[in-house]
Amino acid sequence: FQYLAEFMGVTEDDLKAVHAAAGVVAPLVPGLVDAVYDQLFGYDCTKRHFVPRQHGYEGEVPESIETLTQDHEMIKFRKQHLARYLETLVTKPYDEKMIQYLDLVGKIHTPKAGSKELNVPLVQMNALMGFVSHALVSTILGLNLDRETEVKTLAAFNKLLWLQNDLITRHYQAS
Repeated sequence: FQYLAEFMGVTEDDLKAVHAAAGVVAPLVPGLVDAVYDQLFGYDCTKRHFVPRQHGYEGEVPESIETLTQDHEMIKFRKQHLARYLETLVTKPYDEKMIQYLDLVGKIHTPKAGSKELNVPLVQMNALMGFVSHALVSTILGLNLDRETEVKTLAAFNKLLWLQNDLITRHYQAS
């Protein structure tokens, strides 16, 4: 992480820009979460990963992909996790604990952590990260920030998402 952050030129100003966006981005998180789940549910190949029991969820699991809706309690549980992740990105300090959390976000989508039944293919994780990136960029562009702040904020989130992507893909490499 440290090498990649240094190589990409992640600075304290970048992290400040991410945190400065918290006040305007955090209230938009529910809409971002809904957009992500609308996208995930638009494709059977991504929706199918929500049928097996999710790690930490104790309630009833869906019977099948056909009966699974976004109103299911397990999907509400998953949406809460995504909302917490997005809020964490803009509110928590970028220290060792955060790096471990971002690393776990990648690992939990494989059988290496969480549910042994969950193994989201890397291509789907990359597609998701691309979608989230576009959604964040669109959100930031819609905030009517002054140009300098907008550029700094976009650059900071771009770097952050590349770091997250690296912490995802490393769990797909052969040991």
